[in-house]
Amino acid sequence: MEFSAKQIAELIGGKIEGDENAPVSSFAKIEEGQKGAISFLANPKYLHYIYETQSSVVLINDDTILDRPVSATLIRVPNAYESIAKLLQFYQSMQPRKSGIDSLAFIDPEATVEENCYIGAFAYIGKGAHVGEGSLIYPHAYIGDGATIGKNCQLFPKVTIYHGCRLGNNVTIHAGSVIGADGFGFAPNQEGYDKIPQIGTVVIEDNVEIGANTCVDRSTMGQTVLRKGVKLDNLVQIAHNVEVGENTVMSAQVGIAGSTKVGKWCMFGGQAGIAGHSTIGDKTMLAAQAGIPGNTKGNETLMGTPVMDIKKYFKSYAIFKMLPEMYKDLNELKKNLTSKLQG
Repeated sequence: MEFSAKQIAELIGGKIEGDENAPVSSFAKIEEGQKGAISFLANPKYLHYIYETQSSVVLINDDTILDRPVSATLIRVPNAYESIAKLLQFYQSMQPRKSGIDSLAFIDPEATVEENCYIGAFAYIGKGAHVGEGSLIYPHAYIGDGATIGKNCQLFPKVTIYHGCRLGNNVTIHAGSVIGADGFGFAPNQEGYDKIPQIGTVVIEDNVEIGANTCVDRSTMGQTVLRKGVKLDNLVQIAHNVEVGENTVMSAQVGIAGSTKVGKWCMFGGQAGIAGHSTIGDKTMLAAQAGIPGNTKGNETLMGTPVMDIKKYFKSYAIFKMLPEMYKDLNELKKNLTSKLQG
């Protein structure tokens, strides 16, 4: 399907510089642009590509200053990144939608599947489970007994939803993720460890997206909860009885230990780790590999293990890098001082 630069600008509220009839039929990164493609420029590091890209149309921020002409038609918008996201969502909405129940799927007679759902081959829907209207359950996905899937959810291949877990509306879970496996609960005894039964559940609210091979463990008692709008990357571990606040996002390999409460609008970089029974304040920003041994106040950016304010971390690191030279100088001073005292 083909659109003109003018049609695109009207859709996203942009201003055209160049040929308003320039045709667009595909997307491309600005450095890999080609005729008929639309690209975007949001990061100043990529500015030089705009002068050489072969893309027909490029979205750029209103405040981007160019020092020479470009061949592409430009569409200026307040935020190019948000605008390209809107276009990609529009494009995705136009793709053919899967529907129907494959003859090789298993649906328990006491399960409920609402209208306009897709249930792929070898998917399993257990006793008393409920799948909401318009949800897509891809092949080999597993929905355990009594689990609830809301409206317009997507469970990709080999997603496992254990018994009794509850998903809200518009939840997307990518391949291989496991929701509701037992939390890591063991009590030491003289011979080893006793298993502590994990009798709680997992609740995932609306508009949550979870990446591939991520695990959200069921609670010992009560609920492990992901509030609305949470986004988890691949390979994230959410332990038992954790609560993650609204619109918090976590990059790959983040680990949250048991019974931790994470606030709203937090952002965690890759491999950040949080100790159990901690409270993380709203809008806490963690750099990659940050280690949190306890509570945070919120509205702060932290780095290091254990963490400190990111500005203090950089100042401390500047000193840390000089420690070998400082140690050498200190030894020289001690040697000279000892020599003088002995002389």
